[in-house]
Amino acid sequence: MILRMHSWNVNGFRAVLGKGFRDWLDRAAPDVLGLQEVKAEEGQVGGDRLFGGYHCYWNAARSKKGYSGTACYSRLEPLAVQRGLPDTRFQGEGRVIRLEFEKFHYFNIYFPNGQMSQDRLDYKLGFYDAFLAHAQELRRDKPIVVCGDFNTAHREIDLKNPKANEKTSGFLPIERAWMDRFVAHGYVDTFRHCHGDVEDAYSWWTYRFGARSRNVGWRIDYFFVSEELSSAVRDAWIEADVPGSDHCPVGLALELP
Repeated sequence: MILRMHSWNVNGFRAVLGKGFRDWLDRAAPDVLGLQEVKAEEGQVGGDRLFGGYHCYWNAARSKKGYSGTACYSRLEPLAVQRGLPDTRFQGEGRVIRLEFEKFHYFNIYFPNGQMSQDRLDYKLGFYDAFLAHAQELRRDKPIVVCGDFNTAHREIDLKNPKANEKTSGFLPIERAWMDRFVAHGYVDTFRHCHGDVEDAYSWWTYRFGARSRNVGWRIDYFFVSEELSSAVRDAWIEADVPGSDHCPVGLALELP
């Protein structure tokens, strides 16, 4: 069985619905779809009545309406659903949905942005650590798939202007070091696994300066799998030509018995 999964930071779900989202969904036909930064509550968009054939799971931000938030649409009914991380310090912003399937645990995550202040950078790094600890605990039971907006470009190849952004959150040494540690724990960047060091492959572009038309971007949206699943990866891709948000969708195909 080939399982096709997509991830997309839509930067406002209600907005993207008016920008061709339904047409994209019909074409992409994901088995599992993770959305980040939905900036809405399920009842505001129709919930599971919106798209036929999908089970619907939302985690809207409770701390601030119209902020952050994640949603999952899945053709497969999960065995269990968890919203948020167990660590209560990182609950309330609607950043995590975990679906447990027969063969793996699936995380859809909108990781925090650290650019606002040192406090938010510290929050982001703490969130990273809390997620990794939780994933490692669950991994004792079955493998991990995690997708979403990590808000960090891992390597210099993952953004257009690395030197100019060395002091910018999203490419700070301390953030990249956590990505190194994540990989060292046995998590595989599926896009690099499939495509090696292909250049100019980005998933986010600022709305300013015509960045997208010039492909001056960052690759901060990922699908990672724990290494036990690496042999099941059949493809991973970036849909840079899909408009509607400042991010584009990314995808993963897994072949499972």
